[in-house]
Amino acid sequence: MRVLFIHQNFPGQFRFLAPALAALGHDVQALAITPRSSPPKVTVHPYVLAEKNGSGHPWAMDFETKSLRARACASKMLELSAGGFVPDVVVGHAGWGETWMVKDVWPRTRVLAFQEFFYGSGLGFDPEFSAPDRESRFRVRLKNASLLPGLDAMDWGYCPTAWQRAQFPADYQHRISVIFDGVETERICPQRVPELKLGSPEITLRDGEEIVTFVNRNLEPCRGYHIFLRSLPRLLSLRPRARIVLVGGDGCSYGSPPPTGTWKDRFLGEVRERIDPSRVHFVGLLHYGQLINLFRMSRCHVYLTYPFVLSWSMIEAMSCGALVVGSRTAPVEEVLRDGESGLLVDFFDHEALATRVAEVLAQPERFTELRARARATVVERYDLLRQCLPRQLALVQAVVRGDPPER
Repeated sequence: MRVLFIHQNFPGQFRFLAPALAALGHDVQALAITPRSSPPKVTVHPYVLAEKNGSGHPWAMDFETKSLRARACASKMLELSAGGFVPDVVVGHAGWGETWMVKDVWPRTRVLAFQEFFYGSGLGFDPEFSAPDRESRFRVRLKNASLLPGLDAMDWGYCPTAWQRAQFPADYQHRISVIFDGVETERICPQRVPELKLGSPEITLRDGEEIVTFVNRNLEPCRGYHIFLRSLPRLLSLRPRARIVLVGGDGCSYGSPPPTGTWKDRFLGEVRERIDPSRVHFVGLLHYGQLINLFRMSRCHVYLTYPFVLSWSMIEAMSCGALVVGSRTAPVEEVLRDGESGLLVDFFDHEALATRVAEVLAQPERFTELRARARATVVERYDLLRQCLPRQLALVQAVVRGDPPER
């Protein structure tokens, strides 16, 4: 079988699936703008964006950006086709326009699309930053317009959670399976870490300390950074020995950037005079091994999010045996059950968040069973080798055969 993966930052969500198919002896190739790595036995072809956005109406910018990717990707597909490569199936992330033209280049090739998110659920969720006004609704509708060609072009799709699937138009949901990316639970597991050095300037964390972790790609409102910062004055007052470790960059992954400066500095400025800076550590972005060791040391991991895609970090923290205090929002509630596999708080109630985290720090033995059940949840539902990867492989085969896959 010949398989072509398409992901602008390959491997992305296909970091396990692509090498697994190659290991089975299939001819696996990939297209990417900026490939992050090249898995064993996978041939990666970079494609180039030869055109830039114009200066048109702002509502059209997102569609234009994805159109430019679609065209550049189609040019590379035509080049591969001229060289004799015709894939049996294309597996691609549908969010950036890259899969739009597959059927125009290879009419008989099957398309399996990773469908990550259809926008609208977060509109007006946080009134501090967005209102459900007419202008915002217009923008969301035009943003989703760039997702419709990918939905139309797919033979089948899949996404990580049932809630994410439910955000797509009803006409497409019956052709989208729910399969999580997968966690290597045998490797990402509880383990004693006596000491961990992080950041610059370097800090040293030691086993047994009251370590609270907060992890995002970038520290921004969509992932509740402002709520977490506002919880710190009370939390640090309640727990004088607590140490707060924040992992993340200064940029903006989701939503709009601040008018000036960074979200990190804006909200740190709000609380700076009411916290002890020697106990609040911003360590930037970490190497993966460092991040896993930090989860292992964490006495309490806080995960907050608007109704949006679920971060790998929450599942990985649970797999490491960390107790997660999460926001009572979708799709967190799909994974984390309050009092069963973690604890939930209202997203906006930073005082309640501080109180809950302080309880966890004060009585770690009280939550031992919750930590065990959190890991058991990940092993039972999200384990890579036992659950997710076999289902992904079966889905690829079913799509190639034209069989109705499981949902």
